[in-house]
Amino acid sequence: MAYEEKYKTVDIPHNVIMEGRKKVSVSGVDDVESFDESEIIMSTSQGVLIVHGKELRIEKLSLDSGDVVMEGIVDRLEYEDDVKVSGGLFSRLFK
Repeated sequence: MAYEEKYKTVDIPHNVIMEGRKKVSVSGVDDVESFDESEIIMSTSQGVLIVHGKELRIEKLSLDSGDVVMEGIVDRLEYEDDVKVSGGLFSRLFK
């Protein structure tokens, strides 16, 4: 067996389940780039997912299994292929 075959990366299945507009469960999450009450940005196996809303909070975060559960008022889910997230809240305030 070749080295590449033995250590091939496995794509984690990516699913988004929205319960009403108040709870979102996401699988296949590689990393949470940033979050605040109005926006959560996460890298998934299918690209960068941005959740827009109000009073957003992360209820469950398990990067080992790739699962994130968030609650709040969800206004919009948006995928972007190449999002450069630099810094956190302070870097966005001082642009």
